[in-house]
Amino acid sequence: MADVFSPVHIGDLSLRNRVVMAPMTRDRAGPLDEPTDLMVEYYRQRASAGLIVTEGTQPSPHGKGYWRTPGIHSPEQVAGWRNVADAVHAEGGLIAMQLMHVGRAAVRANKAADAETVAPSAIACPDPIPGPDGVPVSTEMPRALAAHEIPGVIAEYVSAARNAREAGIDAVELHCASGYLPMQFLSSNSNQRSDAYGGSAENRVRFVVETLAALAAAVGPGRVGFRICPGVTFNGMADADPAETYATLLKAVDGMGLAYCHLIHIPNAGFDALELVRANWTGAVIENCGLTLDKANAVIGEGKAEAVSFGYAYIANPDLVERFRTGAPLAKGDRNTFYTGHGDDARGYTDYPRAG
Repeated sequence: MADVFSPVHIGDLSLRNRVVMAPMTRDRAGPLDEPTDLMVEYYRQRASAGLIVTEGTQPSPHGKGYWRTPGIHSPEQVAGWRNVADAVHAEGGLIAMQLMHVGRAAVRANKAADAETVAPSAIACPDPIPGPDGVPVSTEMPRALAAHEIPGVIAEYVSAARNAREAGIDAVELHCASGYLPMQFLSSNSNQRSDAYGGSAENRVRFVVETLAALAAAVGPGRVGFRICPGVTFNGMADADPAETYATLLKAVDGMGLAYCHLIHIPNAGFDALELVRANWTGAVIENCGLTLDKANAVIGEGKAEAVSFGYAYIANPDLVERFRTGAPLAKGDRNTFYTGHGDDARGYTDYPRAG
């Protein structure tokens, strides 16, 4: 029976084990939003994962909303990510880049002066977001995208994916959760459009479907995944019928040959998200949220998911796979150093020791 230590093929990727490092914002990018030497070491330390999914990475300056998050739209950023990819590959690992356009979930002080905040509708994100000093402040009112502008936003994602592959990154993951731009199109409360991208579930999923299709055409479907979290309320999300929305989305993209669906599995009234995914998606599933080693092995052993991802556990345990294998206890992360906003701050980032 398969377990977390079994190899697996997901899309065009051959994972040596089924433990995936989940994407986690850590706010350590350099002044040009480029990966630093410290970030190279951070990812290198965790390369024993079957697959690393990077922190959310801006496809364009307009997609940035948080301080010190990295991008993949400038030569300096591509060069920095090449160093990260090379380090992970030297350790025998694989790395996918999460493409994260935050849409309306943005603070003006965190963005370049000429970068816009855009969304499907001119409705502000109600949740405050930390500014450059770490203190949460109100988000900026977004400008609603005109229909003719949407292909341009999709083109930014495509350019980012090509840049990621140029940097040696093995795959890309479209971030469709956490209240960011793709989820803003999906959710009925943040998408109040009356054109082909709003209204019915079929229309609200259109932006994500078109973006995934464009990414697949650009870098190959077996190197494209997507992350969802049906029913999450983070950053002001409140979809009237998430089961319908995500069933519609999954059915629409199921035939594309994409690498995987990365599910953040939270409780929902009336439906189980993993069952929803399995009923409407025939591709690989990476299960995430609140897993222990025993739960992860059960999910894989029962065929409910092809792989499992861990976020918080990877902060303090760069050797997580080895700890799972040997039964070593897991260290706990220091929440005070999760988001320092300093590109040269190793505290709580690269200074966690390996077991033994």
